[in-house]
Amino acid sequence: MARGNGGIGKSIFLLILIIILVLGGLLWFDYLGVIHAKKVFAPVYKLFGLAPQTSVTATTSKPLTADLDEDRLAKRIEALDIRTQELDKREGDIKKVEEQNEAIAKELEDRKNSQDEREKTFNNQVKKYDDRNVNIETIASYLNSMPPKTAVEELLSHDDQDIIDILRKADEMAAASKQTSLSSVWLMNMPADRAATIQRKMANKPESLD
Repeated sequence: MARGNGGIGKSIFLLILIIILVLGGLLWFDYLGVIHAKKVFAPVYKLFGLAPQTSVTATTSKPLTADLDEDRLAKRIEALDIRTQELDKREGDIKKVEEQNEAIAKELEDRKNSQDEREKTFNNQVKKYDDRNVNIETIASYLNSMPPKTAVEELLSHDDQDIIDILRKADEMAAASKQTSLSSVWLMNMPADRAATIQRKMANKPESLD
């Protein structure tokens, strides 16, 4: 009978110990904030002068999702900054290319203007020569129809180069029409000093556009 009472006593003791351990575990987890049983164990906390864990954990105050969102936002901002820098650099490169193209275009425009000016000058010279050639030919034809002395008087009103060109044109026209040129007759009727000057210049300068 004694053994039976001893076994019951041990069982009761073990049961009480288990209950104490369970309550102690619950108290400890509640204190740590793992479970929420503050209302149930509030008298016990007051008895031992303890306060349950009410502070919000780091995970609760700043959830992991918030960290992920902030990381994504930071990465997007960084990517935007990098993109902005790339665009700024590209804009700078494009500006340099545009400046180079403008410089090349200006140089080409200057060259074109210079070439146009040279062509204009050349055309004016050609026109001037053509007009002069026509005038010289007209004068030579006109003189061929005059008496030699009258033709000489007309010739002497021109400068030496004009006289030389008229005499040469008269020779050219006579050769083309297979006639005798009057240039030698005109020279013979000129004053000797003027005729000598004309002949010397003709020998020294066979051709001229002036």
